[in-house]
Amino acid sequence: MMRVWLASAALAVAACGEGKVQADSAGGVTDTGRAQPGAATNAYDSLGNRNGRIPILEYHVIGDSSKGLFVITRDRFRKDMELLYSRGYRPITVAQLVAKDFSDVPRGMSPVVFTFDDASPEQFSYIEKNGQLEIDPTSAVGMWLDFQKEHPDWKNRATFCLLPAAEAGHAFFGDREKYRGQKKEWRFQKVKWLHDNGFELCNHTLWHAQLSKYDDAFVQEQIARGELAIDSVVPGIDVKTFALPQGLWPKNRALAWRGSWTAKDGKKVTYDYATVLEVAGGPARSPFDPQFDAKKLPRVIAYGNEVEKTLDQLDKSRTRFVWDGGTR
Repeated sequence: MMRVWLASAALAVAACGEGKVQADSAGGVTDTGRAQPGAATNAYDSLGNRNGRIPILEYHVIGDSSKGLFVITRDRFRKDMELLYSRGYRPITVAQLVAKDFSDVPRGMSPVVFTFDDASPEQFSYIEKNGQLEIDPTSAVGMWLDFQKEHPDWKNRATFCLLPAAEAGHAFFGDREKYRGQKKEWRFQKVKWLHDNGFELCNHTLWHAQLSKYDDAFVQEQIARGELAIDSVVPGIDVKTFALPQGLWPKNRALAWRGSWTAKDGKKVTYDYATVLEVAGGPARSPFDPQFDAKKLPRVIAYGNEVEKTLDQLDKSRTRFVWDGGTR
């Protein structure tokens, strides 16, 4: 189950660097320090800028009201999509970014990565009508699909960082009816729908444990059991991305990428990730940048006007990635 940890600010800062420390939507504290993008080559134009920065946006709860960094309104989420679309951004997944796959980005436009942490029912809910399940249009997925109807080139490309066994409804998007009317038997159907419809599935541990507190065996169990839960929905899936709960690394950092756990029945579960997502740090370097580190990527927490400020900064500093339509 999910625990709510009151970790010290010093611990969080040590995990991510200097910055503000905020409570996150799934419990605990998170460092939100943000690095400023460095110099790049060209301004946003049709010629492209492969060395520019790419915003990886981080969303948590999207609901009726806003609170802190991790709970925003539906209106704010819609405005973020509208802003990004109007300014020439198109969505891709984390896995696509790492693979230098910009096939979903038209020439002269820029990629943006949406990541959704903690698998809350506000991100993906069903409504039952006459025995049939429909995607709740007020959930993030429902809003995404409505936006897509108006803008067909806004594809189903985002990365969902999943918790299968956390508290307060954070168990594959809701496991009890008190959480937006969601039923336990709907959980796997939602995860499979995301996979089948072009979204990336990312592991976020079993119940959002603060990995920095635990020994190597516990860390591997948390990560491996999260992996196992995803595989139980989509057998044989190659999960490429792992998101650190609260942005805090395990004592043995290598275990965030690779490890194993053996269940009581003797079954061994292994995991091997290409990328680990941090909580903050600003827009990511381009995969064409010689200094790009595919093993760990920074993100931008999407709250208030942060998305707009990030886009403005990229344009002002001439550091915006613009796809030139070429080959990898």
